[in-house]
Amino acid sequence: MGMTAIIAKLAVRAVRVLIVEVPGQWLTRVELEDQMLRRGWRRAWAPADADVLAVCGTPGPELTPLVDRLWEQMPGPRVRANMCSSSTVSSALNDAATLYVDTDQHAKDARERAQEPQIPHDDMDHSGHGSHDHSGMEDSGHDHMSHSGHDGMDHDNHTGMHHNGHGEIDHSGADHMNHSGNDSMDHDEVDHDSHADMHHNGDDHMDHSGHNGHGGMDHSGLEDSGHDHSGHGGMDHSGHGGMDMSPGGIPLAQGGPDRDGLEMDVLHLPLGPVLAYWPAGLVLDCTLQGDVVVDSEASIVDGRDHEHSLHVFAPDLRAALLCDNVMALLALAGADDLAARARQARDCLLRGDHTAALDRLERLIRTIRRSWLLRWSLQGVLVLEQVDLHRHSLPASCRGDAYDRMLRTLARIQAAVGGAGPMIDDDVSWQVLPNLVTGLELATLRLAVASVNLRLHPTTQGGKA
Repeated sequence: MGMTAIIAKLAVRAVRVLIVEVPGQWLTRVELEDQMLRRGWRRAWAPADADVLAVCGTPGPELTPLVDRLWEQMPGPRVRANMCSSSTVSSALNDAATLYVDTDQHAKDARERAQEPQIPHDDMDHSGHGSHDHSGMEDSGHDHMSHSGHDGMDHDNHTGMHHNGHGEIDHSGADHMNHSGNDSMDHDEVDHDSHADMHHNGDDHMDHSGHNGHGGMDHSGLEDSGHDHSGHGGMDHSGHGGMDMSPGGIPLAQGGPDRDGLEMDVLHLPLGPVLAYWPAGLVLDCTLQGDVVVDSEASIVDGRDHEHSLHVFAPDLRAALLCDNVMALLALAGADDLAARARQARDCLLRGDHTAALDRLERLIRTIRRSWLLRWSLQGVLVLEQVDLHRHSLPASCRGDAYDRMLRTLARIQAAVGGAGPMIDDDVSWQVLPNLVTGLELATLRLAVASVNLRLHPTTQGGKA
């Protein structure tokens, strides 16, 4: 066995898996987590640290392109495992383990994969550009007007034209700037006698006849003496209303009034649908000012496929779902050991072993109550008073902060499993989520979402009443 094969065998023991849970495939994800535990594999938090992309279920038309994007972002060596149901998880992971040590397959993947992420046009913010196609940021009529290297202009004899400041301004994508209408760009005083080597054979591609469309581009500072462009002090691009620069497809922050009436940067940030310990299929489009959520909208990816599904579960499955929610909250709070105990209680409930589940729940609750660090981490997260419950039509179990809700959920599970009372369905509708998270800091948003038992969609693989 060669050294490469030995290293590959060792690497497969520490595989990290990025989990994509299709809405309604909760049991498949639970089985996947169980199989990962048996292999010693761990969960990845982001594509950058993932080795295997595990897709639980069959993605719908909205989720499919997002899964492909995640696959593009994963570094090699990488393996994709598709599992349509819980019964196919074991075989899918066996195939993934085999492919992960196949060095020839990884070499082929490295040669054939795209060198840059393929960013769809819909993901780039071109507000104000109408129907202009910005693929590659090039206009067919301006092919010869490349500012990246000034290919169409010979500057050999431009000894007085300093371009020292061009390092800070990337013109590689500026081919789409249409200069037809540049009335404010006065070339009357430009001496072309010394421009003998400047070839204007393709001037039809470089129309500076008027610049009416760029009223904010002030060229008054472009003095002819030496054509000093270092810094481009006179070229003001602040007036390009609607031209939202999106380097790499990531929109930059824009300005907007804050609650004090002052202008502050506004950034639009979508969360979901694929995040570790995040409700499957949930997308929360947040508007941020600094690190504060000032507005948000919630939606469910491929949600129409689950509009008419029932939300009634068998008691054990219902209790297991609540244990899973507690596990997610503990994992996000950094309490990995406690999250593992909550997962064990969940798995016992799914197996129907009530005695073992009660034992683990009791020990989990005792440990949580003794942990002052966990209490400090969750106290004050999404505090809901009685007036908030009434305003948003929330159940009484939501009162308090994240720590209170977690203990209350565990007590309900314990009582239901022990036969002390029925399992009451008092989940929170995902439509009310934007009202709850507005005003929160981004650092606490995921804890807040995990602390409420959201009603998204049921499992589609049995367990229904």
